[in-house]
Amino acid sequence: MLTITIPETEFYDEKTNEFSVVKEQKLKLEHSLLSISKWESKWHKPYLDNKTYKKTNSMNLDYIKCMTITQNVPDIVYSCLTQENIDDIVKYISDPMTATWFSDDPKNNTDSGIVTSELIYYWMVAAGIPFSCEKWHINRLLVLIKIYGIKNGKPKKMSQKEVAARYKALNAARRAQFEAKG
Repeated sequence: MLTITIPETEFYDEKTNEFSVVKEQKLKLEHSLLSISKWESKWHKPYLDNKTYKKTNSMNLDYIKCMTITQNVPDIVYSCLTQENIDDIVKYISDPMTATWFSDDPKNNTDSGIVTSELIYYWMVAAGIPFSCEKWHINRLLVLIKIYGIKNGKPKKMSQKEVAARYKALNAARRAQFEAKG
């Protein structure tokens, strides 16, 4: 979870010709599957797909609203975000939130194209991961799903050469054990 403080900001309202003040506000944000699901249900685009769709500023701002777990935040507060607030949010979204890493071995690659929140929910159901994990940081959840796939994947099939070498080693061990020559 990320907590940011939006400073008190003074606005001039051109419609009323008056100045108004937006008080300092602390927001708690969570980059989670639940946040992505909310955003995708509004925009009808896969949030995690950065190649096909370029997100507009309004889409990015809306995602920050979807991430907000602080209750009853007026929309005007989001227009008071500072560049430092935005930088903190971007850094938080990019944080892997885990010490787990994977090799670049293409055999371990589970990338199957565009990832949507529904696909991630499917992976959660298939792996038996409870829906309460949808509130985790999304990167941590994706690592858990990937670990499940690696641990429950099909074992690598041995080649004929590897099978022959294994049988040869077993036969040699048995001959040594029973002191046989042939």
